[in-house]
Amino acid sequence: MMNNKKKIKIVFLGTPEFSSIILDKLIENNYKPILVVTAPDKPVGRKNIITAPITKILAEKHKIPVLQPSKIKDLKTEIENLKPDLGIVVAYKQIISKDILDIPKYGFLNIHPSLLPKYRGPAPIQTAILNGDKQTGTTIILIDDKIDHGKIVSSASYQMPNNITFEELSRELAEISAELLIQTIPKYINQKIQPKAQNESKVSFTKIIKKENGEIDWSKSAQEIEKQIRAFDPWPGSFFFLKKKDKKIRIKILKAYISKSENSEKISMKCKKDYLIIEKLQQAGKKPLSAEEFKKGFIWQQ
Repeated sequence: MMNNKKKIKIVFLGTPEFSSIILDKLIENNYKPILVVTAPDKPVGRKNIITAPITKILAEKHKIPVLQPSKIKDLKTEIENLKPDLGIVVAYKQIISKDILDIPKYGFLNIHPSLLPKYRGPAPIQTAILNGDKQTGTTIILIDDKIDHGKIVSSASYQMPNNITFEELSRELAEISAELLIQTIPKYINQKIQPKAQNESKVSFTKIIKKENGEIDWSKSAQEIEKQIRAFDPWPGSFFFLKKKDKKIRIKILKAYISKSENSEKISMKCKKDYLIIEKLQQAGKKPLSAEEFKKGFIWQQ
């Protein structure tokens, strides 16, 4: 058994803010990894400024070695030489081969922001919002050679507030996941948890979200469109196109609500039985505006 958590040698794999929240909690609770593996730096914004992942920035702040391979398989030797006890994977978008999964004594744990086996795949948070779920959660699994298939080590549920956005829900689930991981590690390492196989009869899958998925289909109900706006905030956003002086201008809806009647002060879009009332929107390349401000500069047509 391993009772002293400071002796647990952890390799951490993750890239986005969701990962950094969990990495920060590990460090805070004396589970500082011996290595952080994250995505390569990449160009960001209009000026294509080369930017490091937030997880890398946090790791370097705490003087944790960082590696950024284009392919995780290239790190097999480095990880073997570290002789880690445990691997932790959080939103790391590469498949880890079995020869690497077998290196740590206790395998690799993965945090997946859904109540597995529901919503396996790349977009569990967005899908929960799109489907109007009232409950979601997070699951820690022992990774095997199939995507999101491994045995469940622990899980925690979360009651979703009305009108929550992807960004808000992502942060909430990251915080819950971090707390769950801290509680789970010592129990798992000391064999006080028996991982359980997922119920394959209840499996559902999510799809990769692409930029074009953000275009609004006005034949849908106001309820469906409003959920899409929240699920795709901030990326890929929910957008449509307006014509102005023979040009198609991309407009992103940032905030909206559903109403049975029009609102003359806002922008009202008729969708089947109800209206989608747009409160805030943004023209491509411009700053966000309230509906009132936007209407001053456009001849509005549905």
